[in-house]
Amino acid sequence: MAARHDGPTTPEHRDARIAIVGDHNPSYLTHRLTDQAFADLGVDVEWLPTPRVLGDPSILGAYGGCLMAPGTPYASIEGAFEAIRYAREHDLALLGTCGGFQHVLIEFARHVVGIEGADHAETNPGAADLVCVPLARSLVRQRQPVRIELASAAGAAYGVEETVEAFFCNFGLNDAYRPTLEAAGLRFSGFDANGEPRVLELPGHRFFIATLYVPQATSTREHPHPLIRAFVSASTHEALER
Repeated sequence: MAARHDGPTTPEHRDARIAIVGDHNPSYLTHRLTDQAFADLGVDVEWLPTPRVLGDPSILGAYGGCLMAPGTPYASIEGAFEAIRYAREHDLALLGTCGGFQHVLIEFARHVVGIEGADHAETNPGAADLVCVPLARSLVRQRQPVRIELASAAGAAYGVEETVEAFFCNFGLNDAYRPTLEAAGLRFSGFDANGEPRVLELPGHRFFIATLYVPQATSTREHPHPLIRAFVSASTHEALER
């Protein structure tokens, strides 16, 4: 089972102000779960539509953290990439979930590795460099075990080597690009039973973790998900430092 910290957030977490980058749609279950997860923690969040971020990525400087929302395709794919790039380059706490994980992979491939044509099979299936491709089977509304490497940022948040997580996705990493991404500094720290990456992180960053699953789906007021809690904590500290 996933580790869960006891009790709700501590009072200082209320100092966090988090941007949720995505195009809010209350009909999406994952969006409602996201709203609920942060409401349970008493954290102030604001949804920023991806076209708005594309117009001015520096708007994220007003926040302590950035969550890349599930529920894709985004209205502005480039706006999502700009949000991820801003967080990566400015040491802004970032948590990507589901589609957020997928777009972190592509942003890193484009702007760190230098694969200018890196793209997503959902929105551009004819692209030459498909970093994100359909999974062998859909994981929409599936719960799957995930093995966590303890000697990692994700492992520090979980404190256990195995968790069961809720997935809502059809796409994941094209394994052909994994060695290149790892050589450029991206780390995979969570895997399914077959060794397929389910968690990624950027070592040396304040907090930069993305999951193919949706931790918001299993977070509750009494037992906040470990990654949500760790993300809020990192966002709080950043906000206080500013």
